[in-house]
Amino acid sequence: MLIGEVARRSGVSTRMLRHYDTLGLVRPTGRTVGGYREYSDEDIRRIFHVESLRTLGLSLRQIGRVLDDPGFAPAALIGDLIAATEHRLQRERELLKRLKAVDSSEPAGWEEVLRIVELLHGLASPDAARRQQAVLAPAADVPAPALAEAILTEADTNVAGALRWALARADHDVAASLAPGLASGDVEVRRRAVLALAELPDDEAATALTGALDDPDARVRAHAALALGSRGRPEAVPVLVRMVVEGANDVEAAEVLGALAGEGPDRIKAALTGELAASTGDAAVRLRIVQALAELPAPLALELLHVAALDEDPAVARTAAALADLIERG
Repeated sequence: MLIGEVARRSGVSTRMLRHYDTLGLVRPTGRTVGGYREYSDEDIRRIFHVESLRTLGLSLRQIGRVLDDPGFAPAALIGDLIAATEHRLQRERELLKRLKAVDSSEPAGWEEVLRIVELLHGLASPDAARRQQAVLAPAADVPAPALAEAILTEADTNVAGALRWALARADHDVAASLAPGLASGDVEVRRRAVLALAELPDDEAATALTGALDDPDARVRAHAALALGSRGRPEAVPVLVRMVVEGANDVEAAEVLGALAGEGPDRIKAALTGELAASTGDAAVRLRIVQALAELPAPLALELLHVAALDEDPAVARTAAALADLIERG
């Protein structure tokens, strides 16, 4: 079969077929009387093998080795190709994020594009001071998606604080940019996301924080509950009560419960009463609950403290009585 016919049937250009011949990758086994290349069925089969291996990302040199060395094992080469492809995809993802960040800022001209790119380079610096400088620079106006991406990966406390400060002042797409961080399998990413969302006042942030109340990590739940409770959101009550019971940020949780009780005392009363009853074998838990009662509005606090003053544990009973007396005197 002559080269033109092979090109039509295989989809490989005549130029590429001649290149394969020059490299010794696919050499036609025959020549016509006029000296034209003539391909056998075996040659054509080899052409299709070459094209198939090219789809895996092999170079022509690698393909020649694969086809000519029957003992060449694929495992190592395939592993190298996987690593190279993953590296290329990572670069492409970084490029995509950079393009989206530039696009979201709606630049008016190429000078604006260059400024944003410079800021993004600063945020990607390995030096923490350089990253912080990029965020706090007077001309810095980093798009919210880029800030959110930086916050979710930032381990330095000072830089993270600067990023949250900047993000809280961004004008749009803030909560939406952070919310995916709450679904991360990395607990540190979820903690960074919830801290940043806690500083945002909008309803979209509150919705994302509500979902974080069920997070498997206690610190994520605590940050979400404290942020929501301080906004008067009653769905935070169960987590806040558990924080008191478990002694994790129990003072802060008690203060927030006290503020919430002014609007809806019944739910908090029921939750605390239930925990007092459930902790009959743990005086330390009951003592923490009694101490938290002092933060509630006086009528509710006194009602529960008078009950706790009858506790079988002397320390719990004395603390409850003393707090009740202090409230009544005050």
